[in-house]
Amino acid sequence: MTTIGKGALFFLGGVLFGTAGVKVLSSKDAKKAYTHCTAAALRAKDSVMKTVTTVQENAGDIYAEAKQINLDREESEKPVELELEPDEPVEAANENEI
Repeated sequence: MTTIGKGALFFLGGVLFGTAGVKVLSSKDAKKAYTHCTAAALRAKDSVMKTVTTVQENAGDIYAEAKQINLDREESEKPVELELEPDEPVEAANENEI
């Protein structure tokens, strides 16, 4: 068989295989299988989206609590400033009390 004959044979085989494949893929049973697979994918997507939403909410709560902890810590570490009343003089130590 010549190279041209082999090429023509492969071409015809491919056309027949492709035609049969299209018939199988467009059958009622195949469409039913595609529908079930698509439905399962949609259910999986919904489940994943619920999980993502829960994780996002938890991350937001953790972030808010962490900010509050840092603010509280910052407030507790501030130096305490004592204020004296301007009208009250500071009393000197009495020499008799020593």
